[in-house]
Amino acid sequence: MLCHSASLQGDQNTMSMEDTESTTRERATAKDGNQDTDNRVLMTSKPLHRYVQKDPRALGIVIVILGCAELLMGFQLASETIHNSNKIYIPFWQGVLFLVCGNLSIYTEVHTSKKMVTVCLAMYIVTLLGVILSVGFRIVCLLENEHLTYRWGKQENEWNVIRVMQITCIESILCTASVCVFVILIFLCCVTRLALKSTRTQVIVQHISAPRSDTASD
Repeated sequence: MLCHSASLQGDQNTMSMEDTESTTRERATAKDGNQDTDNRVLMTSKPLHRYVQKDPRALGIVIVILGCAELLMGFQLASETIHNSNKIYIPFWQGVLFLVCGNLSIYTEVHTSKKMVTVCLAMYIVTLLGVILSVGFRIVCLLENEHLTYRWGKQENEWNVIRVMQITCIESILCTASVCVFVILIFLCCVTRLALKSTRTQVIVQHISAPRSDTASD
């Protein structure tokens, strides 16, 4: 009888240990599943990822290319004596602004954070103001060059007319590129502003299940 009761007690202890292990495994599996679900929810509902979804890196590459063109044309305009936008060094400082904005957009898509998105928004606004100034000044330059073309055309000064027409073509191309960048920056400003605004009002509700207390039978 003693041997029989001892064997029964041993079987009960073994069953209790197996139940405890299975409960622990189920709890760990459920916890991992909840973490995966929560991670998926948090990743898809992050407001800053809406900024990334607009592909700012591609737009940044376009802005960088136009910035390089602005700088390269600036060296050509610097050697000219005819009135052009290099009088207030527009090709150089605007080219630098374009390069900074483009590189920030590329970097922010790879390393997205609220701080970087805020820096991008500030740089976009500064560049927009610079584009407005440059476009206005270039329109004045184009009008003056048109007047020079008409005056030197009457004097039959063919060489000067050709030079003025070359400068006019360069200024027209750069002015058109600036308008394109202006449109891109307006779009990026709207997207960035909406992403930053959403981070202030976002509420994330995370369900955490209460731990269950298991009582092991003796």
